[in-house]
Amino acid sequence: PDAALFDLAEKGKLHEPEVLKSQVVRLLADIKSRDFAQRFVEQWLGTRELGRDIKPDQKLFPEYYDAELQGAIRYEPVLFFQEMLSKDLSLLNLLDSKFTVVTGRLAKFYGLSAKDMSQQPKHADLPENSHRGGILTMSAVLAVSSYPQRTSPVLRGKWVLENILGTPPPAPPPNVPALPENQAGAPAQTLRERLEQHRANPVCATCHDRIDPLGFALENYDVLGRWRTSDAGKPIDSAGQLPDGTKID
Repeated sequence: PDAALFDLAEKGKLHEPEVLKSQVVRLLADIKSRDFAQRFVEQWLGTRELGRDIKPDQKLFPEYYDAELQGAIRYEPVLFFQEMLSKDLSLLNLLDSKFTVVTGRLAKFYGLSAKDMSQQPKHADLPENSHRGGILTMSAVLAVSSYPQRTSPVLRGKWVLENILGTPPPAPPPNVPALPENQAGAPAQTLRERLEQHRANPVCATCHDRIDPLGFALENYDVLGRWRTSDAGKPIDSAGQLPDGTKID
């Protein structure tokens, strides 16, 4: 709190709607709002763990270890959120937006036009029919909801249930077998095919029916959030059905 807030509080005016509104606008324009945005977003989305406890495999994803790109990935959701606040934009932008905030390096990484972009992050309008838009398509979010070496529809579906919908699934039962890995010499299976075998167990299926469709819908994004169309040499199937019967893709 600064002197102006203390003064208004002492006068008993902070509860007055117009005074409160004007102070919120003033505080959001303050440079300290960047700290607020970073702390809130990184705690909410779990992205503060990226580069700490969560690190993409360096051999498989060496691009992440470019310092400039790594910083741009970390700050994209923070700066995006801060722009929503400063411009009083709809909360629906969190789910689907026509813009993001990127550096030239991150724009190029996403396959977007990097024309007129620089090392400094800036507002970038997304093209029509873009695979980007909203926090679910941001590299930082997709990376923290993956394993270091591969994507995970289960982790991503669980992330959506917890962080977006506020309906976390229960903890898995004990002694759940690990997802089978592709064996040398055997036909390669997509992650979806391996997960279908895993969820054939009725004990597992109950929760996976809620989790997996949400995760499969994001399977076109690799660990770092780049768009892809195949896995194990086969086309990616991102379709799913929610427990209420709604089909998504």
